[in-house]
Amino acid sequence: MIDARSVNKNIFREYDIRGGYPTDLNKDVAFLIGRAYGSYIRRFNQTDCVIGHDNRHSSPELTENLIEGIKSTGTHVLNIGLVTTPMYYYACIKTGIPAGIMVTASHNPKDDNGFKMSFNEKGNARGEMIRDFYNFMLNGEFLDGDGIISFMDITEDYYQLLLDSVDMGEKRLKVIIDCGNGTTSLFAPEIFTYAGFTPIVLYGESDPDFPNHHPDPCVEENLRVLKFAVKNFKADIGIAFDGDGDRVGIVDENGNMIPADKYMIIIIRDLIKKYQNKKYLYDVKCSKSLTDEINKLGGYGECYRTGNSYTKARCVEGDFIFGGEYSGHVFFRDKFPGFDSGIYAGLRLIEILSKTDKKLSELLDGINHYVSTPELKFPSTDEKKFEVVAKVKEYAISKNYQINDIDGVRITFDDGWALVRCSNTGPNITARFEATTDSRLQEIEKEFTELVEKYNR
Repeated sequence: MIDARSVNKNIFREYDIRGGYPTDLNKDVAFLIGRAYGSYIRRFNQTDCVIGHDNRHSSPELTENLIEGIKSTGTHVLNIGLVTTPMYYYACIKTGIPAGIMVTASHNPKDDNGFKMSFNEKGNARGEMIRDFYNFMLNGEFLDGDGIISFMDITEDYYQLLLDSVDMGEKRLKVIIDCGNGTTSLFAPEIFTYAGFTPIVLYGESDPDFPNHHPDPCVEENLRVLKFAVKNFKADIGIAFDGDGDRVGIVDENGNMIPADKYMIIIIRDLIKKYQNKKYLYDVKCSKSLTDEINKLGGYGECYRTGNSYTKARCVEGDFIFGGEYSGHVFFRDKFPGFDSGIYAGLRLIEILSKTDKKLSELLDGINHYVSTPELKFPSTDEKKFEVVAKVKEYAISKNYQINDIDGVRITFDDGWALVRCSNTGPNITARFEATTDSRLQEIEKEFTELVEKYNR
């Protein structure tokens, strides 16, 4: 077994373990992490865990060696095989086993891979939980034993959950789905068929080389073909998924992308009429349009840090009926068990459309409009990026700007805002800017882009 100190510390990120294969993650590292994981969860009186993996080339090898490492500690493994991340979440709920690992790098490039972990009923490991696990691995005080491996197919149970958690109207819609050659390509076409639709499927072949576009539905360029297809086929909606199926991207009937914060407005307008709980969670990247709409509707909104692990946990802690992030993770806690599923997010929007005469674009009528940038990325290093964001914060404080530092630094002006933060999934600094006018947006973007570039040299 390799020395734990030879493992790249930077792959232990804020929400998960993620790095390049085979440089950072390989079969030896997977076995070591399995040894550490199987021993570590016994601290929480967990004797069993659930393991699943996505469709990446490296996932079977990493999963096999991860399981062998866990098994060698005497911890039992329920292997659910090739699944989407939401299917893995549901397997944990269905079996009552809160501990588990999903082998996936989500929307990262094809040569990356990673481990999304949970140690107990607190959900996905994040922040200090991951740092504590890393230190435990370094200590090397692992258990020895011979765990049992069992197998389960969660597919039909998961399909039934999705179908039971929507109530479609009589209106039949023309739906196009873009699976991006990711793991959803193995499941989404069948699910939408079971739900009563005949979807037009783009990139529905499982191909972890992602030959057609990068599997990130939050980036508009990746939706280029979907946008064209929706207009060409006169479809009512286009829906895209990321590599492991926990995020969603939406295109309206005119071929325009609907960002996740605008998607959330449509959902909240529907939810607020039906439930006494009017609490909604959103992350620091989201537009003021969303905040304005929640206030207009008489709801309560909370701006929180980015990261699906954090959002999911905060939704439970704060009893938010619905939460989401600009990156396309959304969490329903009304008639769905609160985990992020791109397929379910798409079905919920179709549910609304199936009961109205309005077109998708019309469901956003009356919102306040601002001009904004997409999420911008500045390549950095995992060490440098934190220094850069700290210096931007110091600058904002020196200017007496109003700041929110729950995740990086978000600076709020009377006529706009700026966000500069560290990416938690790669060596990047991310930023987003919004304002009431184009000229003001350019001013804000110029001020903080120049700062980032200056400190990042």
